[in-house]
Amino acid sequence: MSHIHRFSRSLGLLLALCLLTAVLTPPVFAAPREGLLVVAFGTSVPEAMPAFRALDTAFRAEFPGMPLEWAYTSQRIRKKLARQGKPVGGISDGLAALARKGVNIVRVQSLHVMAGEEFSALERAVLLDIKAHPGRFQAVYLGRPLLESRRDAEDVAAAVLGGMAARREGGDGLVLMGHGQEHGRADLVLEGMRATLADADPLTVIASVEGSRDLDDLVHDLRARQLKTVWLQPFMVVAGDHARNDLAGPEADSWASRLRREGFEVRANLVGLGEIPGVRAVFVRHAREAHDDLCKEPVKQ
Repeated sequence: MSHIHRFSRSLGLLLALCLLTAVLTPPVFAAPREGLLVVAFGTSVPEAMPAFRALDTAFRAEFPGMPLEWAYTSQRIRKKLARQGKPVGGISDGLAALARKGVNIVRVQSLHVMAGEEFSALERAVLLDIKAHPGRFQAVYLGRPLLESRRDAEDVAAAVLGGMAARREGGDGLVLMGHGQEHGRADLVLEGMRATLADADPLTVIASVEGSRDLDDLVHDLRARQLKTVWLQPFMVVAGDHARNDLAGPEADSWASRLRREGFEVRANLVGLGEIPGVRAVFVRHAREAHDDLCKEPVKQ
């Protein structure tokens, strides 16, 4: 047999072996890359930013190396920040940025306190974006707001009360201002939180800017407890405009001014919930445990 024939035969055997190996060897696919989209109403108050910075650090520590984007749902705040040269995008912007980074599994984590109208708008926006870009992501998991379960309420209560333990003296009350919703649509969540706080510390009361339990109810609760000194603290993720004006501002209609007129000694602790480690831990847990995949078709009944 000539050298050429032997070479041709060897080459044919080599090619056949390569083809067989290709058939028998399973294909290797790139591992899915996850990314995180953190969604908040937003703030343009510089003094409120420590809460968001602390949350950003907590998420990055829990999901090291994972691409992370922020989105604000408030168009008014986004426009204001853009004029200041500090742009923050909306939900569609954040999802597009993650897609450009090669992300195909997204965790969307809400920074809302409860599943009210703002959270519903967030969910609709994510669903509309998925519909507009079919196949862009394998899965989009939606993390739940802060207060969803008894465990959440107990963890948040322990974190808030623990953060104030060193500042309050015996007999000091703690007044928490939630946001709430018009027509009392968030009342049940706030009432559940109020009951959890009362079980943990009878001198802590909560009311809201909007909703059925307002400042008049709060004054009644404080008098029933015979309190003289009260601490004011926002029950909101950031200590922004509501905290610095409606709660503790010098205006005559702020909670601080009205409580002073009622005879209470008032002190303020302008700390957003996002600045409290135990509260951040609840948000991080919700992002980690999210299992509601918005890319899946709903099960037909």
